Amino acid sequence: MQLAELSARSGVSTATIKYYLREGLLHPGRRVTATQAEYDEEHLRRLRLVRALIQVGRIPVSSAREVLTALGDEELDRHERLGTAVWALPHGPEPDEGDPATEAARRSADTLLERLGWGYGESGEAASPAYRMLVTAIATLSRLGYPCGVDDLEPYARAMERIAVTDLDLVERYGTPDEQVEAAVALTVLYEPVLLSLRRLAEAAESGRRFSGK
Repeated sequence: MQLAELSARSGVSTATIKYYLREGLLHPGRRVTATQAEYDEEHLRRLRLVRALIQVGRIPVSSAREVLTALGDEELDRHERLGTAVWALPHGPEPDEGDPATEAARRSADTLLERLGWGYGESGEAASPAYRMLVTAIATLSRLGYPCGVDDLEPYARAMERIAVTDLDLVERYGTPDEQVEAAVALTVLYEPVLLSLRRLAEAAESGRRFSGK
């Protein structure tokens, strides 16, 4: 397909596609003349991923490039490629090592993850961004006096286990390993607003059942 068709099928303007090509987010098409190139279904799939990252997820171009580089590393298996790519996504604030609540939060996080049987890697700077984000969140809860003990957090974690199974079941609908890891990253970005919305709707429904008319 030519550039105009790629634009029409992806919903991304030709000017934006050219920008992505210049930035290395999309690999060049097959050159057919001095001024024209042809693109295929792989370009379309990659363009949808780039659109999910940048236009929907509001991820900076530099971070998107890191994600795409990780996805293209054929020396890694699917699990490693996905982990490296998700690691490159933007995350929340880093733990404040000067805050006394941080060390207690790290102990709570470690106890929780040990109870769950989840790996969480190294501590400090080598820890995964998701782990560091969890420590920051627990420290904030503790500092403000809200429940954040391991027993309080475990039901949320168990719910996340079920969601993770659903996530990867959805990913495995895609045919090839490349398609699966690309879909996993795109859906990580695109489904987070869905999960937040559903949580708030579920809370409203449960609140109505418990408290309405009291």
